[in-house]
Formats: sequence, C-alpha cells, structure tokens
Amino acid sequence: MQQPDWLIWAWREFGVLEVAGSNSNSRILDMFKAVGHASIADDDVAWCAAYVGACLERSGRASTKSLQARSYLSWGDLIEAPCVGAIAVLSRGPNPALGHVGFVMGETDAQIFLLGGNQSNSVSVAAFEKSRVLSYRWPKESDPIEAPVDPKVAVEAAASAAPDLFTRALRHVLEMEGGFSDDPYDPGGPTNKGITLSDYARWVGESVSPESRSRLVARLKRIPYAMVQEIYRTRYWGPADCARMPAPLALMHFDAAVNHGVTGAIRILQEAIGVGIDGEIGPQTRARIASVPLVEALTRYAEIRRDRYRALKHFWRFGRGWLRRVDVTLARAGELIYQPAELGDAAVNSNSKTKARETEITKGDRSMTSENNETAPAAKWWGESMTIWGVMVTAAATVLPVIGPLIGFDITAEMVGQIGQQLTEVVQALGGVVGTLLAIYGRLRATQPIVRKSLAVKL
Repeated sequence: MQQPDWLIWAWREFGVLEVAGSNSNSRILDMFKAVGHASIADDDVAWCAAYVGACLERSGRASTKSLQARSYLSWGDLIEAPCVGAIAVLSRGPNPALGHVGFVMGETDAQIFLLGGNQSNSVSVAAFEKSRVLSYRWPKESDPIEAPVDPKVAVEAAASAAPDLFTRALRHVLEMEGGFSDDPYDPGGPTNKGITLSDYARWVGESVSPESRSRLVARLKRIPYAMVQEIYRTRYWGPADCARMPAPLALMHFDAAVNHGVTGAIRILQEAIGVGIDGEIGPQTRARIASVPLVEALTRYAEIRRDRYRALKHFWRFGRGWLRRVDVTLARAGELIYQPAELGDAAVNSNSKTKARETEITKGDRSMTSENNETAPAAKWWGESMTIWGVMVTAAATVLPVIGPLIGFDITAEMVGQIGQQLTEVVQALGGVVGTLLAIYGRLRATQPIVRKSLAVKL
C-alpha cells in the first residue's frame, strides 16, 4: 500500500521538540495556526490534535480544527483494522474528555505504534497499548483501504519510506558544502556543513555576540547530524516545495535553494520552465513543472545558475567550485530520471518526444562522473605519464649497453676505457633501480587514461 500523502507532511515535523523555559518552538505554534488557533503562543498547550490537524490541512484535507484529541472520533470514516496512515484515537486516564491522537505506523498483538505530536514533548514514534484505542479513522474522500498493516512489520520500516529522496538530496548537498570553514571572503562567516553561524544561533535560540561567538563556533563544529537534517528540511526542503517535484528536479531545486536561497531558487525555477516569476510556487508553477520535459527544465535551470554565479563579485574566489557544483548536480539529477521507483512518490516526466534527448544528456553528464559520482579526471598526454618515463629510463639503463655495440654505439667499451667496468655496472644498476621505482610509483598514482598527442618537430 502506498503511503498516504498526509504522512509526507507528518514526517516533515519528525523530531520537532518543545523548547524548555519560557520560549516556544515556532514550528509547534505554526501547527496551532494551521488549525485556526493562532492566538496560542505557548508550546506547553497540549498539541497532539494540532499536529494531526496541521498535517491534514497541509495535505489539502479538512481537519476537525479542534485541539481535543477525541474530536476525531466523529471525523472521516470508522475502520475496523488499523492501516498505515490511519488516525488512531486513544483514551488518556479515566477522564472521558481526555485523549490522544496520532497516525498509525504499525502494530503488534498488544501495541499500536503512532507517529504523533506531544509524545514525550516531541514529534516521535511511540508505542501504546491497544486497550486504549477508541477508534481508527480514515478520510472520507480517500481511496478504499487496500490492505491492513502487517503486524510483523517493524515501525522503522514504515518510517523509512518518506525521507528517502530527501536523504539522498541532503547527502548530495552536504558533499557539495563540505565541512567547517571560515573563509574571510565568505559573507556567511563560520560555516559547517553549509550551516552558517548566524543560522545555527537562531536555530538554538541564541544570538551571536563577542561573548558568545567562540562558544557558538565550537558548538557549530560539533553540530549533530539530526539537527543538520532538521535545519535543511525546515529551512529549504519544505519551503522550496521539493517533495512535490519529480525527483531529478527536486535534487536540482533543493541544491539551488541551499546555495541561492529559497526565493532565489524558485525564481530560477520559474525562469527555467517559462512561467511568471514571483518567487512563490503556486498552481501555475506546479502545472508548468508537470508539462515541461525534465531534461529541458534541468538543462535550463543549470544554465541560469551558472549565469547567476558568474555575476557575483566573489566569482573570482569561488567560481570554479560553484560551476563544478552545478555540473555535478546536473549529472546526478540526470541519473535520477531513470530511477523513479526507489524515490517514493516523486513523479517522473515521461514525455516520449524527449526520450532520445534525455538519453543523450544523461550519457553526457555521466561521462563527467565516475561510478562513485566523483568528478572523473580528463585524459592526459602520454608524455606526462610517470609510468611511461620510468619504463623508458629502465630500458635506457639496461638495454642500451647491450644493443649499443650492434648499432655502432659501444657504450660499455667507452665506459670501461674511462672509468672502469665496475663503475659501468654501478651506473647500470642504479639506472635500472631508479627507472623501475619510477614505473611502479607512476602506476600507483595514475588516475588518468593515456591519449595520443601529435608533436611537430623542427630540424
């Protein structure tokens, strides 16, 4: 059974945690706003129903807009058996007014696993006794349930499907961004994994000052991967609407959002696909994304990014890396054109008129990369090969003394007449050793294929 679309929104909030003290997590407050309770400014207010309602509203489905978990007892259709994505309403203590609500992820004989909000003060997957379940609900307008949840499926397996494309795209972005840097020409200042010090400070609820700077830099260097994921998902992946794009375009667009800013990336996308440029992804932009051949959109997107980089004042400093980033991103996006099955529900444009062109561009991109996606080195002239020169030195030291007399060039006799036979043998031996070592060293360090190169010699 395919994952319901409202779970895509649910997974985007995974790991969101209440803020200790008087402050509140703005992500949780946004959930209250999504269900019509914008006046709530405290994440201490019970928010499990707000979480479920926000996910439904964001997926285009009506929620109960209530903060009462039991309000979902009359929502949608009653179903007898749980299935992935169904809403489970639970009791909470003896008070009939209290309850809990979340999305079903799996079950055992005695327990139900829910992806829910306000579970240990966070969005998490937790186990609850089935004896607490009051009802399983399913949206009225959705397709019929195809199959119940397999009770032996681990909850981790259910949780792994949604973030697949995001995980792959994030892996690419982190490779492009690299580790910690503090380049004086980088206006972002200290940066680790593409996250600037100012962005990190805002995320952890602090401000950068002369007193806090060194401490925050030290913490930025040790930023945990889970926080990196959440920052990228919250600041770029979600706002750029990557999850609703075809996988190849999502990769290119996500990388651009990180490097050009979300609004800047959306404008580049809109220019690439030929739609009105307003920096927001609305119905017209989505319709145009669906109609433009992927290869055309990707190629144009990459061209515009290159132009943007060349216009920046620090292009002299970072330009080479920026252009390589576009090339690598385009190559990897091209590879995804033929890998839609492993990347969740991201659709792939299959316009038959562009298939030949897609194949041509994909092959061209792959020629720039090796099997492990690293940039492949260009071929070099044989005269630059240390391996070949090592073989030539070895031959000169060991072969010429033997064949020299046959061609009238008696090296051995000359050497004997001047410095003696022993010195000749020493020179030959040293030459052979040096040549052999050069050949071995050259072979070990060789990374480029040898090509022929024409030479013009004037006498």
